[in-house]
Amino acid sequence: MTQKAVAYCRISSKSQEVNGHGLESQESRCRAFAQANDLDIVAVFPDTMTGGGSFMKRPGMVALLSFLDAQPDEKFTIIFDDLKRASRDTRAFLDLRDAFRKRNARVECLNFKFDETPEGEFIETIIAAQGALERKQNGRQVAQKMEARMKSGYWIHTCPIGFKYITVKGRGKMLVPNPPFDGIIREAFEGFSSGRFGSQAEVKRFFESFAEFPRNKRGDVTGQRVTDILTHPVYTGHICSTRYDINWLKAQHEGLISLEVFDKVQARRKNVTTAPRRANIGAEFALRGMVSCAGCGVPLRSSVTKGNGGHYHYYLCQTKACDHYGKSIKRDQIEGEVGVLIKSLQPTKGLMTLVAAMFRRAWDMRSEQAKEMHRAADRKIKECDKQIDSLLTRILDATNARVIAAYENKIDELDSQKARHIENREKQVEPAGSFEEKLEPALTFLSNPFKLWESGHIAVRQIVLKLCLSDRLEYCRNTGPRTPALAFPFKALGGNTVPRVCYGAGEGTRTPTP
Repeated sequence: MTQKAVAYCRISSKSQEVNGHGLESQESRCRAFAQANDLDIVAVFPDTMTGGGSFMKRPGMVALLSFLDAQPDEKFTIIFDDLKRASRDTRAFLDLRDAFRKRNARVECLNFKFDETPEGEFIETIIAAQGALERKQNGRQVAQKMEARMKSGYWIHTCPIGFKYITVKGRGKMLVPNPPFDGIIREAFEGFSSGRFGSQAEVKRFFESFAEFPRNKRGDVTGQRVTDILTHPVYTGHICSTRYDINWLKAQHEGLISLEVFDKVQARRKNVTTAPRRANIGAEFALRGMVSCAGCGVPLRSSVTKGNGGHYHYYLCQTKACDHYGKSIKRDQIEGEVGVLIKSLQPTKGLMTLVAAMFRRAWDMRSEQAKEMHRAADRKIKECDKQIDSLLTRILDATNARVIAAYENKIDELDSQKARHIENREKQVEPAGSFEEKLEPALTFLSNPFKLWESGHIAVRQIVLKLCLSDRLEYCRNTGPRTPALAFPFKALGGNTVPRVCYGAGEGTRTPTP
């Protein structure tokens, strides 16, 4: 009479299930064994995880035991492809054998003959112990390889958002930028460091504005994920790991941001006290934050009113002690007058020739300065190495745990300083392209900044104002913009060509004075 049987198949990970055929081959071998021994396999229970030593952590094994419990009157034979599929932990293997005995189940294995004798149980225990030894040895080898790879500058853990793993011949898996997420992460760091994002809550809303940005199971971008991103050194092209005692090691992959930007972000995270930025502010006002009230010096606010079937945009002062409090100025009026001011900033051709000569001299001076900064960075790096070697020597001679810990903290600090000196040195390189190629865009802008202004794009207009003015422009709702504080290039180019109102001999006459 054919006896009922079940087969148990197990591999160690999901990747083996996707990339290999381990489960299929095990099931095929078990079915061939069953056919040869007059057994009828009525169910197959697969597992794709180790279970961490406990068979009750494996869904497939739990399902198998539940299947046996549901049919207590049936006597089943459990077939294993290999004894190690049952468990690679000695204690867990013995517990599993006891669980099968309680359910009156017989165990068969393709490469081992079970014998219910003291000698047979002893051999089972030895084989199970051998499997446990192999498991621990494999775990140790994997840990050693992971540590060695990390200390060689390769990130080995979960791929951070903004990167992806690719296999490089001779180097294994490496992190490389992953568009479009690399640009999103870079913009978040730079925006937070520059003050564009006033808080992590704004960075969170920025991430949420991208539908494809990774989210948790509930479809949310959590505040913890934002914190993890903004504090992860891997984005600077460095590796830090307390597990492997690695501190600011230069990584093999290229970073998305500089250490300077990273440090600014950390400083802002500690000191930010401003309220979260409203999502709708500044989206339609080019002058917001760049024009102040002439009466009180406070930046003008912006507002949108609704009425008569349309929306109307205004700037206004909201300082209660100011004479202009609550009095609105039409957006098109004030931005039009500022546009006239920008249009007046057009130097003569003779001055542009002088500018080219000034830029050439500045270019040469900057090149020489970069060389000196490169040499200074080399000196600082050598000094850090010297101090680190000295501290390591002291650690070898020290016996007090607190002294050793203080030395180790100082070494970590020096490693961090050294990483920043190395980055500063790498920045001081000869710029790509010729002087003429770099000069042309600058001269194009300086000769006619109004050309960019009249594009009408909010972000472009804000950039033009930042490049043309060194401070906020004061504006009076009655008389218009005051004399602006020009940025140095326009001041050097004769920026006093901005029209000023002067009264001539005839009453009421107005003459633009250059």
